Amino acid sequence: MGSYISSNDNRFYAALEPAYAQVGAMTAASRFPGVKLATKQAAEKVQRKDKTGSRTFAGLPQGIRRRTSYEVRTYMTAWTTPGQQPGYGPLFQAALGGSPLSFGGRQADGTSTPSTIHFTGAHGLAPGQALTYGDEIRFVAGVIDANAIQLAAPFTASPAGGQLGATITYRLAKELPSVSLFDYWDPSDAVHRIVTGAAVDRLRVKVNGDFQEFQFSGPAGDVIDSASFSTGEGALQEFPAEPQIDSAAYSVIPGHMGQAWVGSTPEQFFTVTEGEVLLENDVLLRDREFGASLARGISPGVRKVSINFSLYELNDAASKSLYQAARQRSPISVTLQLGQQAGQLFGIYLKSVVPEVPDFDDSDRRLQWSFVNCRAQGALDDELFVAFG
Repeated sequence: MGSYISSNDNRFYAALEPAYAQVGAMTAASRFPGVKLATKQAAEKVQRKDKTGSRTFAGLPQGIRRRTSYEVRTYMTAWTTPGQQPGYGPLFQAALGGSPLSFGGRQADGTSTPSTIHFTGAHGLAPGQALTYGDEIRFVAGVIDANAIQLAAPFTASPAGGQLGATITYRLAKELPSVSLFDYWDPSDAVHRIVTGAAVDRLRVKVNGDFQEFQFSGPAGDVIDSASFSTGEGALQEFPAEPQIDSAAYSVIPGHMGQAWVGSTPEQFFTVTEGEVLLENDVLLRDREFGASLARGISPGVRKVSINFSLYELNDAASKSLYQAARQRSPISVTLQLGQQAGQLFGIYLKSVVPEVPDFDDSDRRLQWSFVNCRAQGALDDELFVAFG
């Protein structure tokens, strides 16, 4: 007699695909701390209109087009291997599109200030790329020369003479890659699944939750399972075995730890109560083409990057300046740091956001401003950068 499958005996892996819906190479390092993977696949609802002489439904032929979608949630964990993508790194690359940029760290010279960094040698950094100092992560707003950069928001302490730490930065691109999501269970002979051709239509990052959490969702090409697998699915000869299972001794990051720097001249706001950054790619799959029952590729539309956040109003210059920028629709920059410990940092940089006039929420004991659907803008694939450090 079979036994029930525990929903806690579940492990997730992610891998970029070499071509659309061709299963990517997955290793033990591809594992990420998934909270939930929801997939839905259904045959397209078509209607037979032939006259059968009966009121009985005569069925549909094999090969009807199928629609597949997924949603995956994961906690942020410590970045244990600098220079290497975290397990959920392929999902971020699939969401933003560009190949990640690695920074190995470099020494700052004694003339550096909190917002302008002079290195002892060539830095090799590009605008939008991240770097860390101590327990803080910041982004490059501009490159002054081969040895100096200007930061989008200052470090709270001067890094003069100090060591700037390693980061990996994800950037936007015109086209989006696809990703394979692997779903393994205990016992080993249970039904395992692979979501192929997964496109990230939406990336959602919440601020000030219980834990630092990322959410990815979108359409996919197909779902392959170990019970009904046949040679050729996902360009595989056999259903891949799970890598050697490790202890997965990782630590999750409290959701309330971090920093927020906002404004045309960024100021640190300590009064943020909640927030959310949303990337929407307006993805359509190439799934209506003649001669194919499954999707053939990804077709992204106009990208939308937006931020919602609420904060307590203070009678200070920074709050008044933020409100005035909203009234005048003047662009501001936003730098968010999630986490507050070296090796457990995640940064978000929106270089130009047009704030909407806030709603005044007086239902609490203290007045809150709620900035809703504030959209980021840019010149060319530069409205959003995210990084780990």
